[in-house]
Amino acid sequence: MTSAFSILRKIIRPNPKKTGSPQKGARKPENDDSPLLEERLALIKNRLGESNDVVIREFSTGSTGVKMAILFIDGLADKQQINDDIIKPLLSTTIVNHYPEKLTEKNAFDLVRNNIAFFSEINTAPNLTQALKMVLSGDTALFIDGEQKVLVFGTRAWEKRPPSEPETEAAVRGPREGFTETMRTNTSLLRRRIKHENLRIETMMVGRRTGTNVNLVYISDIVNKRTLAEVRRRIAAIDTDAVLESGYIEEYIEDYPFSVFPQIEHTERVDKAAAAVIEGRILIMTDNTPFMLIVPTSFFQFIAAAEDYYERPFIATFLRVLRLFVLNIALFLPAFYVAIITFHQEMLPTPLLLSIAASREGIPFPAVAEALVMEGTFEVLREAGVRLPKTVGQAVSIVGGLVIGDAAIRAGLVSPAMVIIVATTAIATFAIPAYNAAISIRLLRFPLIILAGAMGLYGLICGLILILIHLAGLQSFGVPYLSPLVHGSFEDIVKTFTRPPWFLFIRRPRMLGLQQIRRQATNTFARKPEGSTRELTHEDTGQEE
Repeated sequence: MTSAFSILRKIIRPNPKKTGSPQKGARKPENDDSPLLEERLALIKNRLGESNDVVIREFSTGSTGVKMAILFIDGLADKQQINDDIIKPLLSTTIVNHYPEKLTEKNAFDLVRNNIAFFSEINTAPNLTQALKMVLSGDTALFIDGEQKVLVFGTRAWEKRPPSEPETEAAVRGPREGFTETMRTNTSLLRRRIKHENLRIETMMVGRRTGTNVNLVYISDIVNKRTLAEVRRRIAAIDTDAVLESGYIEEYIEDYPFSVFPQIEHTERVDKAAAAVIEGRILIMTDNTPFMLIVPTSFFQFIAAAEDYYERPFIATFLRVLRLFVLNIALFLPAFYVAIITFHQEMLPTPLLLSIAASREGIPFPAVAEALVMEGTFEVLREAGVRLPKTVGQAVSIVGGLVIGDAAIRAGLVSPAMVIIVATTAIATFAIPAYNAAISIRLLRFPLIILAGAMGLYGLICGLILILIHLAGLQSFGVPYLSPLVHGSFEDIVKTFTRPPWFLFIRRPRMLGLQQIRRQATNTFARKPEGSTRELTHEDTGQEE
């Protein structure tokens, strides 16, 4: 019975692939491998259309008149270089006739590639499709009549922004160079800092229509091979039309896309990216954006700044502990205030309680509504300051905050204590180095305020437990999100919460499972030798008396 139904279904709904009649609107197969120049040029015009930036130059060269054509995109390729190093040598009878072997269709490909073209970067495309992909990236293709393979010259020369200081990751001390939107500029900036033969840069292409180049940067004898294979697999599995920024890739490859916490670190600082690669992590560089991704990552990386490793250890340790403290303030202070004012007034000293009660006299809203309104108003002001032009954005946000806060207090809508709490929370949020982590903290404040307003400190503790359970369950490419607290050594924990001197950074993080854990010798500290306490004489300094 089942076979009878299957036969009947095939008769009623035949497979269109086996029928001889073509489907309506079906595209005819194109002869992509045709060696004839006329057919290729017609196919190029059919695919690229009548775009005014597509340049096709046909000519004949040699005593036998071999037909050739070059193809490039105006604005992406260097026309002066094309004229001097490709067209002029091929049209020069002195150069072409200089060789004993005459230029014919059979030997034109090898003779042009090896002898005639004055070019340092020459690649070979097996067919027209591959050649068009390279041309759309800024290269120049040379088609020879009767030759299936295509010569592709590296002529990429588009307008680009020079490296400048990153605006989102400002630092008091450290390099001022940041990544740009040009991939080759970014790789050169990284190569300047890591001059090692085992530095690898793999190229992948993502996006069917954008054809965005994505580079994986790592050190081959340090990186975890399993993590590298997983990164390759996830990026190769991306099947979409467009990838315009690294944020696209971040959402496609992260482990838990519906989590509020960022699981992939991004940076536009070259020194920070180089340090991550040397540490054994993988850098994902995306073309057309200055923001590079670092995997795997943990929660505590978002509270570390690049200048922590340039300042003295005690200063850097103090700043790191301070950031951990302000992280708790930014997350819990408004909810804690609402819980105390609403349910646990007995926890406050009597003078402070009387002062807060006097300031809240006449306020028509409960503390939870007051906190939600003030936090929402401040978020609106902050977003407006970001979207406005830089010259007026900061002034509008500061003046707006002062005017609205003062007017709300005078109108009796909010209490002065709530304004102080919201302002303190905002300042604490600004102290978090990572912008995406700060946004997560800002977002979690609202449900914590609601829980505190409903159940007091019990609701706040329940919210904290839920956040910790969620953080403990997150992973970033196999590495626990709370590493090294969850999966790490005592040495890794000390390096996370403090910044030891550089001569104590003997090993890389064990939680990454790297090939090489040791990063330096144990006797790198240049201590003063014993018996060298004498003062320097004029002979030592080379100065005359």
